Amino acid sequence: MASIELKDVRKSYGVADVIKGVNLAIGHGEFCVFVGPSGCGKSTLLRMISGLEEITSGDIVIGGEVVNTIPAADRGLAMVFQSYALYPHMTVRQNLSFGLENINTPKAEIAEKITAVAKMLQIDQLLDRRPKDLSGGQRQRVAIGRAVVREPRVFLFDEPLSNLDAELRVDMRGEIASLHRRLGNTMIYVTHDQVEAMTMADKIAVLRLGEVEQFGAPLDLYNRPRNLFVAGFIGSPKMNFLTGRVEEGNRGILVLSTGERVAIPEEGFEHRPGQDITLGIRPTDVRPADDGTVRIEVRTVEQLGGESYIYGEASDGTRLTVHSPGQTEVQPGEGISLALTPARIHLFDTQGGLSLRAE
Repeated sequence: MASIELKDVRKSYGVADVIKGVNLAIGHGEFCVFVGPSGCGKSTLLRMISGLEEITSGDIVIGGEVVNTIPAADRGLAMVFQSYALYPHMTVRQNLSFGLENINTPKAEIAEKITAVAKMLQIDQLLDRRPKDLSGGQRQRVAIGRAVVREPRVFLFDEPLSNLDAELRVDMRGEIASLHRRLGNTMIYVTHDQVEAMTMADKIAVLRLGEVEQFGAPLDLYNRPRNLFVAGFIGSPKMNFLTGRVEEGNRGILVLSTGERVAIPEEGFEHRPGQDITLGIRPTDVRPADDGTVRIEVRTVEQLGGESYIYGEASDGTRLTVHSPGQTEVQPGEGISLALTPARIHLFDTQGGLSLRAE
């Protein structure tokens, strides 16, 4: 079993705390994504799991065994790097076989494994080429293939698609997800792209400043974000936020900083009259309407053919995004009113940032 458990894992460089007591449990065969902005500690945490970075305190448990003092080469893991890290003077075949040769794997077994992996990753026609003769996507397949032939307990991916163009990223995303389904190994994948996280993961750990803000299934994070940071990070385009104060004597009305009054849920949330709260609403849950309660001045309109995005500002300068199915006749410079879908409203405590949703 290749389950992974992190128990109060910490990493410090002198007085600087980079990883601040992370606790996670990743089940055998799960695809877990570490996501967060640059500098949040996600790659450092991955390198600590791999053994390439020493931990300051805590325990890393793989398959029930504490591996804190076990060298990287003996942890049964394989890592795929952002830079591919292929040997430029070797052919694809030699790059794939190098690790196996180092552990004295019989030549016949090496050839068998390379043939199977190359066919699975559709690089069997490239085995005699060198990396300089390959496209970015082909190089990434070779890097993944080099990990697969080792038959590791766990695959670790450190932003493996960031050097590829947008279309190829989508294709490779699908290939890695398909590889996970075929192999069934535990995989941990690091990215700053929340779209990659949402489309690939069984579980997502959202990190900020060395701490896990929320850990769970993608749609759990999307539908029930724990705080303002997760709500704003998960989802594309990002969630809209409006600040205001719950009306005195009426928990069902939020008086916005613009002076407008918006109906908010009274059930399912724990808020009180007079409380300063932040209302969150996703662009898909906002629509132009003559009887809308929030008014904006339209700044930009993106017409994508099958869908449209309207970007505007409220009177207090708050920026709002509206997703509109199909095409729209709204033009920049117009003033329009917006209606919010009541059942899709999120409420957060403005001061602490935590969700006010009742558990």
